Amino acid sequence: MIGASLAGCANPEQQRTATGAVLGGATGALLGQAIGGNTGSTLIGAGAGALLGAAVADSTNPRPNDPTMCRYRAPDGRIYVAECDERYYRGGY
Repeated sequence: MIGASLAGCANPEQQRTATGAVLGGATGALLGQAIGGNTGSTLIGAGAGALLGAAVADSTNPRPNDPTMCRYRAPDGRIYVAECDERYYRGGY
């Protein structure tokens, strides 16, 4: 309940990390209970899942200083990813 009320004060990156922690914790708790069948394994699974979920969500957050990347098609048909340039913004890609 507290996490839901504080989520409105967080920026999108923090919300994504918190969501990853919640989903990872819930999944870890379910797996811990299914594997161990006791409270201890459920709590260990929830903790490990929350840490892993937060780490994965945080690592997939776009970084503010990273350049915007675009997909381009080369004249030979090959598709490649590179930093967006004026062709992208003018529509001449």
